[in-house]
Amino acid sequence: MVTAHTPAVLSHATRLATALHAALVVLVLASAVRYLTGHGFSDRAPWVLVGAVLLLATYAAYRVLPGQVWLALLVLEWCGLVLVAPSFAWCAVPLSFVALRILSFRPACLVVAGMVVVTVVQWSRMADRLDPTIVLGPVCIAVLAVGAYRALERDALARQALLDDLHAAQGDLADAQHQAGVIAERARLSREIHDSVAQGLSSINLLLQAAEREWDDKPAAAREHAAQAAATARDGLDEARRVVRDLAPAELTAGLPAALRRTCARLSAHSSLQVRVLVHGTPIALDSEVETAILRTARGALANVLEHAAATTAVVTLTYQPDAVVLDVVDDGRGLPGISVKMDSDRGHGLAGIRERLRQLGGTLVLESEPGEGTALAVSIPLRPETRPKPEPRA
Repeated sequence: MVTAHTPAVLSHATRLATALHAALVVLVLASAVRYLTGHGFSDRAPWVLVGAVLLLATYAAYRVLPGQVWLALLVLEWCGLVLVAPSFAWCAVPLSFVALRILSFRPACLVVAGMVVVTVVQWSRMADRLDPTIVLGPVCIAVLAVGAYRALERDALARQALLDDLHAAQGDLADAQHQAGVIAERARLSREIHDSVAQGLSSINLLLQAAEREWDDKPAAAREHAAQAAATARDGLDEARRVVRDLAPAELTAGLPAALRRTCARLSAHSSLQVRVLVHGTPIALDSEVETAILRTARGALANVLEHAAATTAVVTLTYQPDAVVLDVVDDGRGLPGISVKMDSDRGHGLAGIRERLRQLGGTLVLESEPGEGTALAVSIPLRPETRPKPEPRA
């Protein structure tokens, strides 16, 4: 199973890679200077300088070469340098960490052991007598380097596993809360429909049956029953409209800006996407259909961003204009391939649903995107004259 690393884990890995780069460059330069200081520009000096430059050039090509080929070239060039100038053996320390990052644990340990052997042999040739520090020093350094890297790797894996478990638990909790909300809403609707629409239909049925029985013998009573049935039907229609009106999202009771902020905060809390909400203009009370359309459009757009865009941030902007309300959703994701879409185009059921909802309200939809530049969705819904802000009276 492939695990997506969190930004914190990736940040630690980036810092470690930067430290390895700097350490190798510093040790190569220091070894070259030490050789020139001790031996001057002797016959071997050009070879040492060329080898040092080649080692650094190969190391800089880590993005071009395959990992194992790159490591093999580095180790071979390092061995050649150590045979000519043993002071370059210190470069084995960062190269050991490189081997541990590129290879699996056991092959990496074999590479590190080989570099230790080369270092001990070359340093021993420079000594007049057997020096235990020459043998034990590189061995201890190698053991400490391998042990430290292994501990850091296990700690990073354990931390990543804990974060994955936490995210999974948060997702399960959100699903459970959503399911509980769905069940509660279904129960509420069932009670509303039973106590209003169903009761009204039952009364209409009884009244019409009574009118049918008395239609020939008591026409006046029958007409009275029919009139009561018609009045009950009108009341039932009003109740049905009230139930449908109450289907608007419950968050809108606190106003559209607050509902957008709550939705975006909940999304940011349960995902890696950071969402900001901006409100321009003076908020006014809108028709419930308009507020519902704006909120559900924002939810659908953010769901698409989270699922498809691979974005890190998104900005939701709500603008109250004199004759319209405008919603903009902009993300920094991968964008859509070669597309600048207006309302008359289709791209998936999400946009089709948004377009149909806006069409019923006389709204417009504009979607613009470039590969690698993110996506911008703009929705505008005109306000009815009675909901538009009243102009300030002149003094």
